[in-house]
Amino acid sequence: MRNHRFLFLFSLAFLLVLSACGGSSSESTEASNEEKSEEQNKETKQTNWEKVQEQGEIVVGTSGTLYATSFHPEDSDQLSGYDVEVMREVAKKLGVEVKFQEIGIDGLFSAVKSGRIDAAINDIEITEKRKDTYSFSEPYKYSYTTMIVREEDLSGIETLEDLEGKKAGGGATTVFSDIARHFGAEVVTYGNATNDVYLRDVDNGRTDAVINDYYLQSIALKAMPQFDLVLHPDIRFHPTEQGILLGKEDQTLQKKINEALVELREDGTLTKISKEFFVGKDASKKPDKEIREIEGVDF
Repeated sequence: MRNHRFLFLFSLAFLLVLSACGGSSSESTEASNEEKSEEQNKETKQTNWEKVQEQGEIVVGTSGTLYATSFHPEDSDQLSGYDVEVMREVAKKLGVEVKFQEIGIDGLFSAVKSGRIDAAINDIEITEKRKDTYSFSEPYKYSYTTMIVREEDLSGIETLEDLEGKKAGGGATTVFSDIARHFGAEVVTYGNATNDVYLRDVDNGRTDAVINDYYLQSIALKAMPQFDLVLHPDIRFHPTEQGILLGKEDQTLQKKINEALVELREDGTLTKISKEFFVGKDASKKPDKEIREIEGVDF
């Protein structure tokens, strides 16, 4: 069964979950080429949905490095993951093929904005700040933020306020690091590190916590049981919604994708895919736990 094949992958360290697009919307890289492409798109009256229909395919950007949402299973060049399989099902509902382009996290936003791709899906958090520049589908994933800490003493953290003076491993520009800084933590940043690097540093005391998405952190811990680490049992905060990223003017394509997602939710497809990739958990439904909102952070 496919479930068994993916559970086998828990023994592997995939690229860092902290590259998830829960981060701030960095849109640097390839600027000049993207701007030219954007100007070319403005000159045509054809909407994105009309272009997708005409070409018979929707071009979707994704990183291909984010387990378990967008990644390459072992010994395969075929993309898979929760986000990837959701997008494949959406394309079927739209009656078109889906063509994935693997693009680094930072490049996804500019690629959508310029029209180089039709959409992007990569655990991208819907935020009010991002909606000033982009459109989003309705959420296909609901989650919240947690932190990985040392099992023996929870890294001395009982509440978010206890982050003051602590060290949190994370990406420089992510929402998760913004939260850590907001509560007075020092953010220790890395290059394109893998899960084991971040977790080892918490385990050996170089850092005190890793703040990130609940589902992705749960899987990271299962993949690397050699570390004496746990998800903090009492701290749940910053509820999140993930959607498919679209251009600001893509209302028709947005409407079609939303209709497809409604059908996939109602027929149980989203639940089925989620349980396959998230160890039996249904990320397509809102959590039924009490989750603390974070005030004073500009997302």
